[in-house]
Amino acid sequence: MTPPSRLASVAPAALDADQLRLYRELVDGPRGRAGDIPLVDNNGALVGPFAVMAVSPAVGDAVQRVGASLRYASVLNPLVREAAVLLVAAHHGSAFEWRAHEGAARRLGLDDDQLGQLRQGRPPAGLAPPAHQALIAVAALLRTRSLDEETYAATRAGLGERALSELVWLVGYYAMLALALRVFDPTVTTDRA
Repeated sequence: MTPPSRLASVAPAALDADQLRLYRELVDGPRGRAGDIPLVDNNGALVGPFAVMAVSPAVGDAVQRVGASLRYASVLNPLVREAAVLLVAAHHGSAFEWRAHEGAARRLGLDDDQLGQLRQGRPPAGLAPPAHQALIAVAALLRTRSLDEETYAATRAGLGERALSELVWLVGYYAMLALALRVFDPTVTTDRA
């Protein structure tokens, strides 16, 4: 039997004005329009990290804006982005983030063997050199919380400085979500996922 969530599911009608503004931004904003990540359950209540964001809507809004920028306004190659998210999810044991991003990674061309390598915390074989180097950098960030000079130089040369900075922010952002999910254990199941 699964223990109950620490964070109760809240129907939209029970949200206060600030929470409702955040709710509308999430479901009507880029995430809701993309429809690729589960935001709400069948009753319309926010799920996963979005439920945690609604606890403190001002902070939650800032957090979700960072995430929206990383997903929808980044120069990162989409395959690199999704594979990096999966590496972070695997490292932190974040089942929600894995489930939410695995489909996108598959649609971008990752196969079962490559997903298995990511689940084991390894950059997958068979990627173009810049993408592989980016994922080597993600693995290093997760392992050491930094990049040595060689990895930094190779990743910057392969991606450029802007994409490297976005990759570092992405690793930190998804690590933050994994922490919030672990602490608050919000409802993460949805038939829409």
